[in-house]
Amino acid sequence: MTRIQALVGLNLTRDIGSIRLKLLLDYFKEPQAILNAPQDQLIAVSGIGGKIACAITSLKKEDIDREFREAHKLGLCIISSEDADYPVSLKNIPDPPIILYVKGELKKEDNLGVAIVGSRRASFYGLASAEKFSSELSERGFTIISGMARGIDTCAHRAAIKANGRTIAVMGSGFNNIYPPENKKLAQEISENGAVISEFPIDAPPLKEHFPQRNRTISGLALGVLVVEAAKNSGALITADFALEQGREVFAMPGKIDCSSSFGTNELIKQGAKLSSCTEDIIQEFNFSAEISHKERAIPAKQELDLSDKESVLFGLLSSQPLDLDEIIEKINMGIPDISVILLKLQIKKLIKELPGKQFVLSRPD
Repeated sequence: MTRIQALVGLNLTRDIGSIRLKLLLDYFKEPQAILNAPQDQLIAVSGIGGKIACAITSLKKEDIDREFREAHKLGLCIISSEDADYPVSLKNIPDPPIILYVKGELKKEDNLGVAIVGSRRASFYGLASAEKFSSELSERGFTIISGMARGIDTCAHRAAIKANGRTIAVMGSGFNNIYPPENKKLAQEISENGAVISEFPIDAPPLKEHFPQRNRTISGLALGVLVVEAAKNSGALITADFALEQGREVFAMPGKIDCSSSFGTNELIKQGAKLSSCTEDIIQEFNFSAEISHKERAIPAKQELDLSDKESVLFGLLSSQPLDLDEIIEKINMGIPDISVILLKLQIKKLIKELPGKQFVLSRPD
């Protein structure tokens, strides 16, 4: 059994998330060893009780093989957090999904992503606003991330596709149970203009408890989350909470004070979320514009910036597209301590900016 097969098997086992998996891997070292372990050894691991141990030992190889056959039949790619295709931003949250089932393609440019979420029972004002934000952000080079739910989510995805932009849908169910069912065609369109992803096994139904997990993945993939409309105790507010925990920016569109679907967004603004009435409110918060490429930007001469040779090399590598620390290390022949010091110096000089997930971009010119 391969490592990815073992991870898929563990993902098929309920109640094993990334935190419990880490405890198990610390103890057994390899996922294959976890599946081969007897119950008494599994129970010896902190946080693994008899119920979970029984579920692990009851798992059959036929179940894993069937999962891979179904994935192949549906045209899905299965990746783990150890794979190069796994989104860097998601890898850096406290509890990243063990496995991602992907229909479509995840690209490095998706690191420049904004999540747009909101009410399933959206008003005309909310739908029109979601369409406007999604369309304009897409035109500026941002990938639109949402949950493919009815209302705001669906509108955001459709607007991104219409603008010839990229969009990612994160599901709270498996691919054999696309939810809501009327969005099956939309899911196919999204996969052709980005990706549809799920961390849940292919036959997983859209259970209520799946959606908070789905929401933390939505925020984890994005630089920031825009809440367009949200009633009290809305799922969109859960996404905003996750965004704050993950160090993402939170934006909220103001609404009428006597409208129940605006309660959540107005409350977010009172709590410190960035009031967003136009696309520029979002872009300015990131302190760079997706429209400005490295080639288009007029970069001052090294002498004007008073940069050392090493600083110039690193500065010349960065652009308005986020570059994560691992990629910088791969591209530059310097030690990690030197790179860290240079990045700090360039930030002090306000020439570059660090984004969530240890990603770096050029600062926006004045």
